[in-house]
Amino acid sequence: MNISMYNASIPVMTKILGNLETILDKAIAHAAARKIDDAAFVEARLFPDMFTFARQIRVATDMAKGAGARLAGVEIPKFEDNEKSLPELKARVGKAVAFLKTLTSAQIDGSEGKAITLTAGKNTFNFNGLDYLNAWVLPNFYFHVTTAYNLLRHGGVEIGKMDFLGKVQ
Repeated sequence: MNISMYNASIPVMTKILGNLETILDKAIAHAAARKIDDAAFVEARLFPDMFTFARQIRVATDMAKGAGARLAGVEIPKFEDNEKSLPELKARVGKAVAFLKTLTSAQIDGSEGKAITLTAGKNTFNFNGLDYLNAWVLPNFYFHVTTAYNLLRHGGVEIGKMDFLGKVQ
């Protein structure tokens, strides 16, 4: 049985980003109820050499919108990377979801063999579409969303695995 590139990417990332929006709602409510400054979460990190919570959200959304755009052959939307609060980070996630929802299976299916080159730091990577999705995008996407989840959980936000997974069908 084959799975379409669209079904392996866009609905998956849209769902997880939607779950992240719900988790961010819980973080916003947690911070308000306990009178915690957003900066405590926005600037949180698990270890000094790791990205902050804000950067985890930025990278996760960049992975999603970049993957959708590259696989569909459209321009990657530019986001400012200037969010300083939990509501601003939630809005960023919403913008990424809105972009992903503009993409269709007709744009993405058949991109398995598409040549994709990207630069990350000093490294240049050359992929075909399938390897790009499976070996780069999805592992990075899940890593950064999971790290954001862990930072909030570590900060006392009452979330659990089902918040991460969302409704399981």
